Amino acid sequence: MKFPLFASGPVSAWHDLLDTARFSARIYGQSRELHRIVQGRKLSTFFQPILNLQDGSCLGYEVLNRPPLSKSFPDTETFYDYIGRSSRVFEFERYCRETSLERFEAAHRSLSTPDEQPGEVVFINVHPMILTDAAYRSGETARLLERLGLPPERIVFELTEKQSVGDHAEFERVLSHYRSQGFRIAVDDAGSGYSSLQTIVSLKPEFIKLDKSLIRDLHRHPDRQRMVKLLQEFAQGSGTSIIAEGIETRAEAEFLRQEGIQFGQGYALGRPDPKLQPGRFPVEETFLPTPAVKNPVPAAEIKPRGRFA
Repeated sequence: MKFPLFASGPVSAWHDLLDTARFSARIYGQSRELHRIVQGRKLSTFFQPILNLQDGSCLGYEVLNRPPLSKSFPDTETFYDYIGRSSRVFEFERYCRETSLERFEAAHRSLSTPDEQPGEVVFINVHPMILTDAAYRSGETARLLERLGLPPERIVFELTEKQSVGDHAEFERVLSHYRSQGFRIAVDDAGSGYSSLQTIVSLKPEFIKLDKSLIRDLHRHPDRQRMVKLLQEFAQGSGTSIIAEGIETRAEAEFLRQEGIQFGQGYALGRPDPKLQPGRFPVEETFLPTPAVKNPVPAAEIKPRGRFA
C-alpha cells in the first residue's frame, strides 16, 4: 500500500513521533558525549604556526582543539555545530580557553633548548558573543593569564565572521574593554562569502585573516587578487596586519610574499602539531594533501558553525 506524500491521520502522527524520538535521542547522546569529553579532558590540542612571509620568523600560533571522534560527533564540524547551538556554549568555551592556554604554556616550557625562540603570540578562537559574558569581563581571564605567566599582550581573540555581530556599536564598546587590558582582536574568514566589510571596518581588528577560499590558487585568479588588494589597502590605512590562511603551495606563498602580505598560515608553512614547531617558508612546489588532522572549518575555527579554541 502506498501513502500520499503528505499523509494525514495516524500514519502521519506515528512518523512525527518517530522523528521526534530520533531527534531527542541524538541530542541526548550528544549531551552525554560532551559531558564525557569535558569531564575526561578528552580534547586534543594542536598548535599551528603563523609565519612572517617577509622575513621567515614565527609570529605565533593558533590553538586548535579537536574532540575524539564518535557516533555522536563523527567529525569536528559536527561537534562545534552542536556546541554553537547548545545552552552550554559559555561553559564549554571557558573550559576550552583554560585548556588552550594551559597546554600552550606547557608546550612552551617543554622546548628542548632554552635558545629556541618560538612565536610569542597566541591566537584563541572565540565566539563573538562569548566576550559579552560577565565572567569573561570580570577579570577571570586576566587571573588565568597571571597564573600562567602570560601577559594579555600575547593573546589575540580570533573572531569568525561566520558568527554575526548584531549591534556593532555595543560590540565595539565590549572590545574596548579587552583592548584596554592589552588583548588584541583578529577577524577570521575574511573574504569567505560570509564576510562583512562593515564588521571589519567597525571592529578595527589588529589582524585580518584571509579565508582559504581566497588564497587557493590566488596567483591564477585576478578576481580574488582584487579582493585581497582591497583588504590589504584597508589594512595599510588602519594599522591592521593581514594573515593569509590555507596556504598549501610554494606558488601561493611566493605570490603573497611578493604582494607584500606580511603573515601566512597553512600546511605549506607548518601543520598543526602538539608541539610548538616554528614553521618555515616552503622550498619546493608541492601540494600538501589534507592530513587526518584538519584545520578547523571554523570556528566556526568556534563559528555556528562554531569553532572554539
